Amino acid sequence: MESRSSKRPTSSHYDIVIVGAGPVGLMLSTCLARWGYSIKHIDNRAEPTPTGRADGIQPRSLDLLRNMGLKSTIMAHKPARVFEVAFWDPPQDGKGIVRTGTWASCPSFIDARYPFTTLLHQGRIERVFISDLAKNGVKIQRQWSIRGFKSDESADPEYPVEVYLEHIDGSRQETVRAKYLFSGEGARSTVRDQLGIKITHKDPISHVWGVIDGVVKTDFPDIKMKCTIHSQHGSVMVIPREENMVRLYIQIASSTDADWSPRKTATAEEVQASAKRILDPYLIEWERVEWYSVYPIGQGISDKYTIDHRVFLGGDACHTHSPKAGQGMNTAFLDALNLAWKLHAVEAGFADRAILTTYEPERKDVAETLLSFDNKYAKLFSQRPPAAKEVQAASEQTSAQVEDNEFVKTFKEACEFTSGYGVAYKPNALNWSPAHPAKSSLIHPKETKLRTGRIMINADVTRVVDANLVHLEQEVPLNGSFRIYIFAGKPSVTSKALKDFALHIGNKKSFYGSYLRSDIDSVSHHEMHNPHSLFFTLCTIFAARRDQIEIVRDVPNPLARYRDHVYADDRWDRRVLDADAAAHAKMGLDQERGGVVVVRPDGYVGIVTDLVEGSGTVDALNEYFGAFCTKKLGEAIAQL
Repeated sequence: MESRSSKRPTSSHYDIVIVGAGPVGLMLSTCLARWGYSIKHIDNRAEPTPTGRADGIQPRSLDLLRNMGLKSTIMAHKPARVFEVAFWDPPQDGKGIVRTGTWASCPSFIDARYPFTTLLHQGRIERVFISDLAKNGVKIQRQWSIRGFKSDESADPEYPVEVYLEHIDGSRQETVRAKYLFSGEGARSTVRDQLGIKITHKDPISHVWGVIDGVVKTDFPDIKMKCTIHSQHGSVMVIPREENMVRLYIQIASSTDADWSPRKTATAEEVQASAKRILDPYLIEWERVEWYSVYPIGQGISDKYTIDHRVFLGGDACHTHSPKAGQGMNTAFLDALNLAWKLHAVEAGFADRAILTTYEPERKDVAETLLSFDNKYAKLFSQRPPAAKEVQAASEQTSAQVEDNEFVKTFKEACEFTSGYGVAYKPNALNWSPAHPAKSSLIHPKETKLRTGRIMINADVTRVVDANLVHLEQEVPLNGSFRIYIFAGKPSVTSKALKDFALHIGNKKSFYGSYLRSDIDSVSHHEMHNPHSLFFTLCTIFAARRDQIEIVRDVPNPLARYRDHVYADDRWDRRVLDADAAAHAKMGLDQERGGVVVVRPDGYVGIVTDLVEGSGTVDALNEYFGAFCTKKLGEAIAQL
């Protein structure tokens, strides 16, 4: 996307100042840099994270990284991949430990492309983002910190945030103006403190954890697995890492202890000795210690994520929790993605500023759910070791079976949430519900399996132009556009409905025709995703074999211009064994008449409608987009 830097009044004016180059700051910076925004990005560290810190990438986050084109670079580091979690507990005689069972890290009832957790240390992940930023002209300004800021739209409506920066040695200062300021500083946030936003601690119980990364020599059989180990000597969590390393988490102290102190500490040697006692009768020795740290953890959440929708918080500046669920970096990624596309939609002139008010409730609700699950995890792992038969039940049950066991239910809910696929955004202008201003009877057909505010269901299809098997949900890259999936059913049934849909989105007052590119006449013939509008990518999926589809014959303009996004729904899927058109069936759309699915730029379903003859489908979508976009939609029938 064309750079917006030419529009800046001076070189000290930026679209956004980002403080902190951890996962949340880097994700936000990467998205906005790709979309052409001017960014001042600072970090108080001299270099990226050298060792330790977060290292778990959950399945949904891996989907996102693939959609950004970054997954292959991360996987080139050969990270550990956790497919199963092993549980070890004392045997009946209480001596030593035995494996009581295993279960899938991402069970089969979750339709995940990558049903595993990827383990790679945070510094390498950071460097992947930093390299991408460099390609887009953004360099992290290191060893600089924020001293303060002012946000005043009356003084400067366009660049209302004045930010005061300083080198950490105090030798240099800099003042810049920005449209937005973002704190990705972590739990100790200067921006949050200046805003006067408090952290509410959800659980009064705090813990001090020891964490040690290194290469070990051991006869413990599951050292390459993620393990939760309970013994009479304490508990330890084992996390496999890249390059033969392993991470051990050991709880050193709890606020329930009689001699509790949040400043309690332990040496690496003491933690190693504790691990040896817990693993008995198995032996463990450290060949090398890569990183060691002791840190207190409490469950906290920021009371607000923003006050004026100009200065925002994200990541650990908003929420802190234990490492058990492996969610810190993943939640940070989705905080940043949620904010990035909304800032883009506003600043590019597509959406009203009011959509920025959805960032806090959407992401804070997720954080609240995370803390709830984190609390359950803590109790599950440290208070009640599961019986072997319960572990087996949790591993084998499918979602269709009755769940009358609270342990099984908690496990399954937790797995869906921690995988990332369980994130659910509540109704608002972006996520349709019956309370939405869009009231068409065509909206949300009762058979659909899609849920607004949830991630779109995965589906395999055949791309018509080259006969490639593709993952439909991955076909549109993270480009800031809404993805409009026209499930066109059988061409013989929907031919007129499809022509009518194409005719009415061609209306200059439609959601699509109202937001065309200013350079539409000079767009390259090879532009796949945004030939007409920077805010929409159109995909057409027929319930037919590829050899039965002719784009020239079956796909009317402007849909035909998206020739690389025309698909045949002719791939078998084990989840819908008897379906003739598996993608239609998985979405719960009629395999003959189809339907239309609008997916937000971050991959979450916004609205689902029937596909009908006449103007009804486009009218319904005009109502939906009209609830938050900047123009009045759906009046004149002047054609493009």
